[in-house]
Amino acid sequence: MLPGESASIGTRELGRESILRDYRIGFRSRQMSLVGRKEVLTGKAKFGIFGDGKEVAQLALARAARPGDFRSGYYRDQTIMLAVGGLTVEQFFAQLYADPDPTRDPNSAGRQMNAHFATPLVGPDGEWLAATERFNSSADVSPTGAQMPRLVGLAWASKLYRELPAAADPRFSRHGDEVAWGTIGNASCAEGMFWEALNAIGVLQGPAVISIWDDGYGISVPNEHQLTKGDLSVLLAGFQRESRDGGSRGCGGYDVYRVRGWDYPALCETYRAAADTARREHVPALVHVVEMTQPQGHSTSGSHERYKSPERLRWEEDHDPLRHMRQWMLDEGIATAEEIEKVEKEESRLVRDGQRRAWEEFQGPLRAEGRELTALLQELATASRHGEQLRALARGIDRQGTLLRRHLLAAAAESLALVAGEELPAAEKLAAWRRELEAVNRRRYSAHLHAEGATSPLAVTPVAPHYPADAPVVNGFEVLNACFDAHLARDPRVVAFGEDVGRLGDVNQGFAGLQEKHGPLRVSDTGIRETTIIGQAIGLALRGLRPIAEIQYLDYILYALQILSDDLATLSYRTAGRQRAPVIVRTRGHRLEGIWHSGSPMGGILNLVRGLWVCVPRDMTRAAGMYNTLLRGEDPAIVVEVLNGYRAKERMPQNVADFTVPLGVPEVLREGSGVTVVSYGATLRIVMEAAELLARTGVECEVIDVQTLLPFDRPGIIRESLRKTGRLVVVDEDVPGGASAFILQQTLEQLQGFWWLDTAPRTVTAQEHRPPYGSDGDYFAKPNREEIVEAVMAVARA
Repeated sequence: MLPGESASIGTRELGRESILRDYRIGFRSRQMSLVGRKEVLTGKAKFGIFGDGKEVAQLALARAARPGDFRSGYYRDQTIMLAVGGLTVEQFFAQLYADPDPTRDPNSAGRQMNAHFATPLVGPDGEWLAATERFNSSADVSPTGAQMPRLVGLAWASKLYRELPAAADPRFSRHGDEVAWGTIGNASCAEGMFWEALNAIGVLQGPAVISIWDDGYGISVPNEHQLTKGDLSVLLAGFQRESRDGGSRGCGGYDVYRVRGWDYPALCETYRAAADTARREHVPALVHVVEMTQPQGHSTSGSHERYKSPERLRWEEDHDPLRHMRQWMLDEGIATAEEIEKVEKEESRLVRDGQRRAWEEFQGPLRAEGRELTALLQELATASRHGEQLRALARGIDRQGTLLRRHLLAAAAESLALVAGEELPAAEKLAAWRRELEAVNRRRYSAHLHAEGATSPLAVTPVAPHYPADAPVVNGFEVLNACFDAHLARDPRVVAFGEDVGRLGDVNQGFAGLQEKHGPLRVSDTGIRETTIIGQAIGLALRGLRPIAEIQYLDYILYALQILSDDLATLSYRTAGRQRAPVIVRTRGHRLEGIWHSGSPMGGILNLVRGLWVCVPRDMTRAAGMYNTLLRGEDPAIVVEVLNGYRAKERMPQNVADFTVPLGVPEVLREGSGVTVVSYGATLRIVMEAAELLARTGVECEVIDVQTLLPFDRPGIIRESLRKTGRLVVVDEDVPGGASAFILQQTLEQLQGFWWLDTAPRTVTAQEHRPPYGSDGDYFAKPNREEIVEAVMAVARA
């Protein structure tokens, strides 16, 4: 027995029938891997990555899983999903073929490569499903280690549901008894995200059970090049809590196990012990599963014979987990060789039949569309002088081995190009067919980037702030504080956390006093760990809570950008709207002086977080209205507060938690007929100063606050301004070509503002470097009043 390993569970306790069922599922999974690789190598699919060699450990894990539990794993976990009833053979192959039908590939509707699993959390009506009725898989991501940050929130949600009775909802939790199952490969454990998540879960003490599938390699690179001392168990030993028997536990910690990947009874006992403790005591566990194999190598992109020695390849064959489980069953008298062979034949047939059905169901609709196109081409050929070429295109469709819609649309476009000089009714018919197919597939492959229908924040009814005659004038942060206080009081799902958010109430006092009032679980501090602050929020939101996650400064969002971009921004899209995480990321930036606290990387953010809304309020009242809007919808968003606005004076709205600022609706701050000046956030104060100065010279500016960059000017307010002025200046704190380029693209192309310009538009931006420390450094590095005046006058005189 290895250090930290539990004693093996008894055969009688496991039960003969359940053991046979496990072997059946494990063998089925192996056959799926073998057949799947052949489907790629014969050209029916583009790429394959499989869970062969990991089957037995995953069977043991699935035994310990319960309805309501959540998985956050990676692309080797097909056996887990089979064992918990979350995957069928047909669904596995539908995803391998990239079938876009969500009924056939419910994991991603053809949007993710194979072995990326996601169970539906949201119904077709946009309402949350009951997660407690099934085992749940949060949507997988390919970037290595990126599944770990959200595991922090998936586990912590159980703690919140157990300790905050007001938040209880039977759809999401049963007394916080749910375990969050994390899985990761050994090589990905070299990633910073792994260690950051490990530390965060150890501090928070959420019920996570983290499995490391260790087959000794990261593609071709062995462990000695990945990890200090080449052994994760050595590195993980420091995470072991002091006692497993109720004694002193120190500050957090894990139960740490090490178990062989081919030892079925030991694996079953290990996972039972780890899950029982995590479920009961909310103590996390680490299970290092060693001596695992990878019979087909990393993926279909290459062969492991290129980098594994003959000795290693023989060792892997000898330690194949299914071979060991089979022999153990024979040795223990659980089944005869004949019984096992019967199971193997049945499962081989089941996999082949399921693969064929998946292929036929994938190709069936395409072949029907192909027949439609062929008939149209034949009809066109009879009327056109290019008849033989059109018939050849039709024959090409019929002969296509793997038919795709791109083939159909390409053939239709080529045909229409051939007959472009002929006026033929059949050509119009073909063109209409092509337009319809293109429209259907644009929707098929592009829908669900954001919430749709009533759950979208864009559907929230605008409500203006109400100011009584005696409305007090307060500091900007007090408006936010009142807003957050009201939401925490009315909605037990709302939680807020981040660096210095709890006891201090954040560095700018937006949450001042709210931890004392609402408790340390509702308003809490975190360590300095931006990546897992966002991951914590994603996991909580997946489980029905409404997190407000603070990244202290806009510059620091760079540390979390990978998770924001690869996970949160794509979540709704990559699950075809079947999962969502309405995370609100609160941060602040602009105009503070100094290289490290004054960045405005908006262009980079805009490019990388499509799928989130990006709100850039000019003051705290506008920020509060945006929070109110976002909390009524179900989309994730980033709100960038103006850093030098917390002490600025604002009137306190009477309906501070109820008024809403519509997303994507600019506000005209000053009317004018000379030049349209578009900006956002902190720069607007300087723009307004410039407008006052320009008015004295006879140049009247129309100043427009875009309010949100994503979405951008849905009603076309900037376009209407350009109809009047014919001139455009964009003022932006980002670098040249940053957010200003986005604003120009949206204004000139999407809003068609180009047609109303009398002269070339102009941008006033920051310099290419970050601003130096000191007020003069800020003045010469970022847009100032004099620069704006000069640019506007130049455009006005052009």
